[in-house]
Amino acid sequence: MDYSDLVTLGIAFGLGLLVGLQRQHTDNKMAGVRTFTLIAILGTVTGFMARDFDNPFILPVFGIAITAFLVIANIVKLKKFDNPDVGQTTEVAALLMFAICAYIVMGDRVIGIIVGGAMAVLLYIKEHLHDFIERLKDKDLKAIMTFTGISLVILPILPDETFGPLDVLNPYNIWLMVVLIVGISVIGYFIYKFVDTKTGIISNGILGGLISSTATTVSYARKTKNAKNLDMMAAFIITTASAIALVRVLIEVGVIIPKKLPEIILPLAIEFIVMVALCAALFYKINKDNDDDEMPEPDNPAQFKSALIFGLLYGLILLAVAFTKKEFGNQALYIVAIISGLTDVDAITLSLSQLMKNGGLETHTGWRLILLASLANLLFKGIMAGVLGTKRLLKWVGITFGISILSGLTIMWLWPETWHF
Repeated sequence: MDYSDLVTLGIAFGLGLLVGLQRQHTDNKMAGVRTFTLIAILGTVTGFMARDFDNPFILPVFGIAITAFLVIANIVKLKKFDNPDVGQTTEVAALLMFAICAYIVMGDRVIGIIVGGAMAVLLYIKEHLHDFIERLKDKDLKAIMTFTGISLVILPILPDETFGPLDVLNPYNIWLMVVLIVGISVIGYFIYKFVDTKTGIISNGILGGLISSTATTVSYARKTKNAKNLDMMAAFIITTASAIALVRVLIEVGVIIPKKLPEIILPLAIEFIVMVALCAALFYKINKDNDDDEMPEPDNPAQFKSALIFGLLYGLILLAVAFTKKEFGNQALYIVAIISGLTDVDAITLSLSQLMKNGGLETHTGWRLILLASLANLLFKGIMAGVLGTKRLLKWVGITFGISILSGLTIMWLWPETWHF
């Protein structure tokens, strides 16, 4: 007896129950838990027959038969009910269930399980999905379409080979980094769309860090000019967003060089903990009666112009890092990290990660450069907060960012090379 086939049959039975349960819960008249379970078993048995008898025609014959039954059922529904549901969701789900259960026999079982589970979740979140779509604005649809174009249209057609001086400019690799950065920002942006704008200052800081800590700093610094008693709350959100930006840096490093992440994560995590402690201290001091915690509407994070600018900036930093390392050695990279970090910490993080990935930079030097770029970015945001915001905001941001910069420099100076996971 082939116990693998029994496992396959059990998986199909479970998927049929899962999807059928969801359909029957919505009071669907076409197919419920029993029908979907039977369709799942039929798909599996049909797959067994096609495989064992080596007959490629068995699957399409049974697929056509199920389609005919669904057509007949719809005709009966149209004649029986005065206002029948003309949606095709259940019919498509039934055909997909048959195909999935046949595929877990003839193809990859894991992919079949993933598709079946995803279908069940998609059917379940129908109302939430419709509500989300109704809340979308034109700029939200533009963000989706722009990111689709960036990731699925432009990326595949770019050449995956190096060009130019120092042999470091790879168009495919550069644009892949653009997709990564824009993708992180888009995820943060649509998390914002799922939650209310008045979800509390902690959520505002976290979402601001995911979308753009620099944009969050500018928005809240400007708000302090037009509202009273908002300075400490704005300082908390700006500091929280900057702390989350460190998590964003770790995500980028983890994507590029996951094998070296254990050597990098600990010192950056210590700096993150320091900033979280400062956020906690600010949160403790914030006036509980202050309810003006609405998060400003963020800009579209998937603008093609911004993506193109980031790609050009990333390419320039790749050249700068390679040229500096070749002509002046690793020590000169600290100057590049400071200058680059002032404007965009993502680009220098990705550039240094690529250099560590290729073996051109030691890990213990690489994480120090990344941390230095993050500290330079803190300094830049602190200056912006002082220029755009009030003196009281500058005071609180100066305290939190000053302590963060000092702690980061101390970590860079005193951290032993042997301390890592």
